[in-house]
Amino acid sequence: MKVLYATSEAAPFLKTGGLGDVLGALPKAVANEGIDARVIMPLYSDIPHSLRSQMEFIDNFYVTISWRKTYCGVFKSTVGQVTYYFIDNEQYFSRNQIYGEYDDSERFAFFSKSVLDVLNLIDFFPDVIHINDWQTSLLPVYLEAFYRADERYRNIKTVLSIHNIEFQGKYNPIILGSIFGLDVNFRSLLMYDGNINLLKGAIETCDMITTVSNTYAQEILHETHSHGLHNILIPRQYKLRGVVNGIDTDVFNPETDSAIVKTYNYDTIRFKSTNKKALQKEMGLEINNDIPVIGMVTRLTTQKGIDLMCEVAHEIEKMDVQLIALGTGDKHFENFFYDWEQRSHHNIRGYIGFSGAMAQKIYAGADLFLMPSKSEPCGLSQLIAMRYGTVPIVHSVGGLHDTVPAYNPQTKEGKGITFQSYNAYDMLDAIRRAVELYKNKPAWRIVRKNAMNDDYSWGEPARKYIEIYSEILSR
Repeated sequence: MKVLYATSEAAPFLKTGGLGDVLGALPKAVANEGIDARVIMPLYSDIPHSLRSQMEFIDNFYVTISWRKTYCGVFKSTVGQVTYYFIDNEQYFSRNQIYGEYDDSERFAFFSKSVLDVLNLIDFFPDVIHINDWQTSLLPVYLEAFYRADERYRNIKTVLSIHNIEFQGKYNPIILGSIFGLDVNFRSLLMYDGNINLLKGAIETCDMITTVSNTYAQEILHETHSHGLHNILIPRQYKLRGVVNGIDTDVFNPETDSAIVKTYNYDTIRFKSTNKKALQKEMGLEINNDIPVIGMVTRLTTQKGIDLMCEVAHEIEKMDVQLIALGTGDKHFENFFYDWEQRSHHNIRGYIGFSGAMAQKIYAGADLFLMPSKSEPCGLSQLIAMRYGTVPIVHSVGGLHDTVPAYNPQTKEGKGITFQSYNAYDMLDAIRRAVELYKNKPAWRIVRKNAMNDDYSWGEPARKYIEIYSEILSR
């Protein structure tokens, strides 16, 4: 079986969030199962020189969309068993940011068309093209519009993964022909609620839809979580599947992590306190193992529950806890953490910015990990935290519901502390329950063991994706 993953980002080359992590790890896990797995993404100028220097130039050609003939260079690199291809066009991909440009519609239309055109050049016609989010959602539309008459493309199947349904690629219908190069016959396929909606077009044309957790697959069928697409998804739920993400357990491994002060595993969990003391010292907090440290590595947005933090900040700062939050996001939330730290400097720290090394120190040094997300398709941070023996406190929604079962003191089962309603005081109650659990050392050892000893690798998710590929290829 041959699978091509088309994505706007992938680790280790460039990532802005969970999508990049997934596309760095899933192809590797699928390749480990004996599948010919390859990845194709844009050649961004921000890809580190150390990685660009290892790429091999293959060739260049011109991609035709509407009236434009646009240069397309193709590079290749190999990481382990996975081959990565890169689409080069400096006009589109030499930018200050990956997303949020005025011409994103044109940039990713070019990328989607290029992926299909490049197959002949690299002599690789996959059985399945696995696309990801709105940035590649034109690919199955183009496949149906322009390529099915060619026998080399005729039997290619497509899988769409929705990593976050909030982002759909909505544009003014006037650009259907001039930017996307599609005639009026495709207008109804892409139109929804007065806009061109690229994700909607992919939902209609792909052979299978996946989301990144089972609960999220059910949530997006309802108006409160679908951001308007429930009416499109409900008639097509027969081809909707949920597969919980894994993490790259080679990268996120407390036994080998070079960013932390002292490596450890569950048998040497006592060394976790060494990382806690180092984190407290670096943050200028009291070095005291009896005070639970709550970590957060998050985008500072309403979707991540930061509005709940604002509502009960005065209550949290009075608790016998230390809270360290790392992230960037909405300016008013960044200012909130600046102000909060100044007001309660003895126990609150807001690290505004992002540092991969600091994130690892928080995962390793914190006792508890707070994720009060309003919605969370899957979430990776809670998986990383548990891998490091850091017990999560989560709003039980989406992938957080699937991956963090609540600790039950009677059965001794469960891996974290949960709250059910999106309410600041329910979150505060969960934090208080977590602190009490931390003080109950026999119970604390059990829940931490439950969290740390589970399998968060991509092995099982990869096998589920292969089953999905096999299912659509057998039709």
